[in-house]
Amino acid sequence: MLSSLIGDRKFYRHVLAVSLPIMIQNFITNFVSLLDNIMVGRVGTTAMTGVAITNQLIFVFNLCIFGCVSASGIFTAQFFGRGDQRGVADTMRFKLYSCLLLGTVGIVIFALFGDTLISLYLQGEGTPQDAAASLAAGIEYLRIMLVGLIPFVLVQCYASTLRETGQTFIPMLAGIIAVLVNLVFNYILIFGKFGAPALGASGAAAATVLSRYVEMLIVLVWTHTHHAKNPFAKMTYQTVRVPVLLVRRIMIKGMPLMVNELFWSLGVAALSQCYSWRGLHVVAATNISSTITNLFNVIHLALGSSVSIIIGQLLGAGDMEKAVDHDRKLIAFSSGLCLVIGTVMFLAAPLFPQIYNTEQSVRELATAFIRIMAVYMPFGAFLHASYFTLRSGGKTIITFLFDSVFICCVSLPTAYILAHFTAVPIVPLYAAVQALDLIKCIIGFILVKKRVWVQNIIEET
Repeated sequence: MLSSLIGDRKFYRHVLAVSLPIMIQNFITNFVSLLDNIMVGRVGTTAMTGVAITNQLIFVFNLCIFGCVSASGIFTAQFFGRGDQRGVADTMRFKLYSCLLLGTVGIVIFALFGDTLISLYLQGEGTPQDAAASLAAGIEYLRIMLVGLIPFVLVQCYASTLRETGQTFIPMLAGIIAVLVNLVFNYILIFGKFGAPALGASGAAAATVLSRYVEMLIVLVWTHTHHAKNPFAKMTYQTVRVPVLLVRRIMIKGMPLMVNELFWSLGVAALSQCYSWRGLHVVAATNISSTITNLFNVIHLALGSSVSIIIGQLLGAGDMEKAVDHDRKLIAFSSGLCLVIGTVMFLAAPLFPQIYNTEQSVRELATAFIRIMAVYMPFGAFLHASYFTLRSGGKTIITFLFDSVFICCVSLPTAYILAHFTAVPIVPLYAAVQALDLIKCIIGFILVKKRVWVQNIIEET
């Protein structure tokens, strides 16, 4: 039993070679996000709340872009596994068209309805003055962030393709440089250092936008100056055409992924809106806890991405038994590692909120939320790896039901009923909603064990 779950040194070297750059990039990104949060929090709780709400809305946009690149990404990994660079270029072209279109739509929606969307989170308990201050900070932050959405889109198109073709170092390096730029200019522009004006929340947005342009420049220039490593880069712009059959296959297999990311992110945003009915202090506490939790979640998120890359390439190469063996060991590795990480996070939970300049009630709530997520972490790791396993084999309809349908039809109605029609305190309410995901763990275990995902999807293209 143990030998089927534990790999040899060669296996773990391969896994770490793929996942470690992603982990490092995500860790640094989330660490800077934590520092960003603390800096904005120094301006005041209302500013932090406004920025947190806006970032929740941008999170929906970001996941829609992730859904677009993932839709063709499952084909990219399998094309690369088969050695078909022309196929990789075709999927890259599809990413650019679909993501730039979605990016334009997102900018229009935020520009026209941003203030209305932010206001939805300011309906709970709290003074009208605090709500007005949070709304003003959120709108100001959002308007500047719109300038950085297209660079973000381009980076996602290029970086995802580089990872799917085994080039994980450059996206990591670009991400590290970008977050360092973000960190430095956060300090300068939020607090007005070195003669710059003190812009508060607007300074945080300006620093983020600047960092996204830096990241885009690094990724695009490297990709197009290293054609030997990236043959797809030159091929991508040799034509504007994407093969009709490939488009059809991506739409059939990938559309559920696009729709899934949209509805899942909307579900998460709606959950946060339900929690906000317990007061503006809950919005601030969930912002702190999610920032800390994201810092710890980089392990299982990176390993989940490794599942899609490693297993996708093996399936594309036709090595099905090796794919099954590696997948089982990857899931075990991710779950076991996150059991240890979750324990550390649970014990250290009271320390993190102390670094924020906010009320004691917000700190206590944030500690409770962090501990709930720490208990859930190994289950979340198993769930995430199972999701990417199903996705790597093109089972996108199942992942759509598994993910967004579940949150919209089970988690969200439960949170809405508990928040609006009961007096259940926010901590047990939050814990109850998170516990519902254990149902998905059982479903994921059954589907992975039945091997419904073991298929080569590019043979049909």
